Amino acid sequence: MVGTLGSPRTGAIDVTSRAPFGWAPLVVLFIVGLVDRIEHNLLSGVLPAIQAEWGFSDTAAGSIPTAAALAAAVVSLPAGYLADRLNRTRIITVVVFVWAIATLGSGLATGFLIFYLMRVLLAAAENIDNPAAGSLLADYYPPISRAKAYGLTRVTTYLGGVGTLLGGVLAEAFGWRTAFLVMVVPGVLTALLVWLLREPRRGELDRLVASGAAPTDPPAPDRPAGKPPFWRQLRQIVSVPTLVFVCIGLSFLTLGLAGIFYWLPTFMVRTLGVGVGTAGSLSGLITIAGTLIGTLVGSWLGRRWHGTRKGGRLLAGGGGITAGSVVLAGALAVESAGAFTALVLLACSLMSIAIPNMTACLADVIPASARGLGFAVLQLLTTAGGAFGSLVVGIASDQLGSLLAGMYILVVPMVVGGLVTLGARASFERDAAKVLDAAARG
Repeated sequence: MVGTLGSPRTGAIDVTSRAPFGWAPLVVLFIVGLVDRIEHNLLSGVLPAIQAEWGFSDTAAGSIPTAAALAAAVVSLPAGYLADRLNRTRIITVVVFVWAIATLGSGLATGFLIFYLMRVLLAAAENIDNPAAGSLLADYYPPISRAKAYGLTRVTTYLGGVGTLLGGVLAEAFGWRTAFLVMVVPGVLTALLVWLLREPRRGELDRLVASGAAPTDPPAPDRPAGKPPFWRQLRQIVSVPTLVFVCIGLSFLTLGLAGIFYWLPTFMVRTLGVGVGTAGSLSGLITIAGTLIGTLVGSWLGRRWHGTRKGGRLLAGGGGITAGSVVLAGALAVESAGAFTALVLLACSLMSIAIPNMTACLADVIPASARGLGFAVLQLLTTAGGAFGSLVVGIASDQLGSLLAGMYILVVPMVVGGLVTLGARASFERDAAKVLDAAARG
């Protein structure tokens, strides 16, 4: 039956439940994020093989994510605006189907230009669904469960490292085109799965949690009306101090992560002397294992520190980002493949502590009526931050003859990002209280 996944378990919303709409919506949105990130990370794993076939420079290779990220940044705010006004499950369904088409185009590309354009189209499509997904999660799950919900969906950013592994292995065994063609099928199947999700009413859960009330009947379908004009709503969003600090901090972090991890398999091939398949496998396994470890630790710390320390979840996340960035800098200095792998794994684990904490904090400080645009602002700044990381490393490699030099350049903004994120602790409780007070007034 269409639109039945995610209906209230008892016909009415139970505000005492950690998952009043069940866990099916979380599973579906987790799959969306995982398929998205696996496809996105394929390029890193197959890059050496594509360069070998078409012979383009490191600067050109580094510009692919840059152009893709700029295209994604352009659509971020309009996507958030639409997510606050249109059916969010239908937005995601259409976007995921477009992914599948762009992925097919990547695998069938007959030249570098066509391949380049397909990657740009894919990145733009990927960014349209993020505000809708972020908004949906806050309407499916109450504040007590949001760290878990956002943690599991955002962890896909790192679990998508399996795409690097998959790309490297398939490129070495069957050719790089196979990696993209294989991903078309899960893209189409995921679009069909999202079509079954029920659209929850915006802000209903926040209102019930704040007032302690419960409806006797299922809520009416969402009819977003009376929304403020785009620019007024955007000004309201960027006036939230916690959101500004977190977004700026994460944009600095993303600048470094995007550049270093994009080139990681190529760095291992050139500097540590491992094969393409091995480099892709190690890079993918590092991100998968590190993410799982960091997310588990982060969930425990966030639950333990939330409410017991000022901005407890932000303390855990920002501290992990800062410490992980320093460890990553040390990893780049070693020459042993084993030591390098162990240190990068530790760095990834530390930075992943932020995953179950940061986005949940943002959901707590943004009103339900504007969460789509709020998550779009986050997506815009992190996308813009990550747009130039790979290009910086590519240019440095061509000019200085060293990938390592370019990677070290990006360590500094990563550390700064962690410190800026810690600064959001000062305003979190105040901003979160405003949201619940407004929801209670109704």
